[in-house]
Amino acid sequence: MGENLAPACIATTVATTGIEQAEAGSSGATVASGSYEDGDGSAASARKAVSKKFFSLLWGEKIKHDVFRRWLQGFSFSDFEPSALVQRDGGPCCVIAPVQAYLLKILLMESPEHGFNELTADKCKTLLIQAVCQILMKCKTDVYRIVTLEDDSDNGSISTTATNQSVESTVDEAGCSGYSLQQHDSNESHRPGIDTHDAALIHPSVIERAKSIWTSEAFHERIRFREHKHIDDVHKFYVQNFHVLTDECGVLLLLYTVLQTKGLEHILSEMSDPNESLIHDTYGCGSQALINLMLTGRAVPHVWDNEQDVGGMKLKGINQQSDIGFITVMEQLQYCTVGFFYKNPKNPVWVMGSDTHLTVLFSHEKRLVSPETPGEIARRVFRQFDPDESNFIPSAVLQDVLCALELVSEPEYVELMRSRLDPENLGIILLNAFMSEFFPDEKKSTPDTFDLLHYNGIPNSNYGNVVKYSRGQAVLLESDVRMCNPSDPMLTCLQTKWPNIEVNWSGHRTPSLN
Repeated sequence: MGENLAPACIATTVATTGIEQAEAGSSGATVASGSYEDGDGSAASARKAVSKKFFSLLWGEKIKHDVFRRWLQGFSFSDFEPSALVQRDGGPCCVIAPVQAYLLKILLMESPEHGFNELTADKCKTLLIQAVCQILMKCKTDVYRIVTLEDDSDNGSISTTATNQSVESTVDEAGCSGYSLQQHDSNESHRPGIDTHDAALIHPSVIERAKSIWTSEAFHERIRFREHKHIDDVHKFYVQNFHVLTDECGVLLLLYTVLQTKGLEHILSEMSDPNESLIHDTYGCGSQALINLMLTGRAVPHVWDNEQDVGGMKLKGINQQSDIGFITVMEQLQYCTVGFFYKNPKNPVWVMGSDTHLTVLFSHEKRLVSPETPGEIARRVFRQFDPDESNFIPSAVLQDVLCALELVSEPEYVELMRSRLDPENLGIILLNAFMSEFFPDEKKSTPDTFDLLHYNGIPNSNYGNVVKYSRGQAVLLESDVRMCNPSDPMLTCLQTKWPNIEVNWSGHRTPSLN
């Protein structure tokens, strides 16, 4: 699956972005307004205006100032956890958490746990660009469309400031708007040649939030996009223009880049309700369709596997195993059903959803995502016929379970097994009895104990008000009986993936999902 790249170019792509090229599709474009050249002097595509249809798709009929303001932030890393992104306001977690998840996926493949605190600012910069590229590769239909803020002039230069406003107190010479540097114990951020973009990577806590100069009108008047055919060009662009990600509008610019790269028609075709905005017009949080787009490249509105027929309507879910998983406390509350593809991703990284926020769970234990054993497949299929998770099924559906597992399901054999598994004729078959009969030598692919780490990008939601990974040691208990604790949302969410899990968190502090 490639873009007709030469083998050497493909190898370079894998080295810089971590995955191979995605297959191209088709998408449209809009009106051109100028041109520019890449850093090496090669001609690049013309600047093009972003369609206003994207504005209403994202924000609804009207963009509220308070909601837009919460989305005004760039990507920056924590002082206390070099690879952890910081989220300043509620709302943009549906972009920041997926980027963090892909960053951790790359990091877990490259570095052992003890190397997490040894990462340099340059390495974290590279990880962030790689994570962004991987997300865009999943969203690509025909070409990559990188959205930036343009100057009013026609020279094609990339802007980071607003115009026609008094911004002397909030804009430095490098053009980083909305933040001002404060005193800090370390002199690193004040070395000659270090601008505020690099300072934000070295010590983001020295960047104080000032009153933003941006309004939604000014922002949307100035955004433009350029087209790139290959992911190598995208990677090169962000290396040369890293401030596009770290400036005040960085998160929004990436969001529009994802939407433009996916294409309006493709997004609308995957959504069940094209009239529903991707960002809630009151709370500013992203819809499930937007979360799915960031994680899988498809803007489907549901988290179950494939399609489900509900009242004659085909409702789209996740159609294949995802690179990054997703679990949510809302499943325990029976608001949704997360499918196998999301619960069992290709990498031990899961985005976790509460009712208001997204965080990230990950582990160094690769066996958490190893292929299912026959016994684990049997347990999963059994639970499909046990929607209440009571660890038993009606004896009448035994034949259906055996058929689903491709076991012997002749009527005479089924009756014999039914009488053996339900000797008292109670009309139920217990999970343990079923497994003992059909899979007596069951082997587990998942270890009994493993490490878990949790990321929450909001400083106030972390111990000591600093963004750091929370570390815990998980144990899978022998019992199939789930111990529910409504006062522990973290455990409740984890139990949707591992029903019999217990976790001892470092310092006896359970991390927050909010």
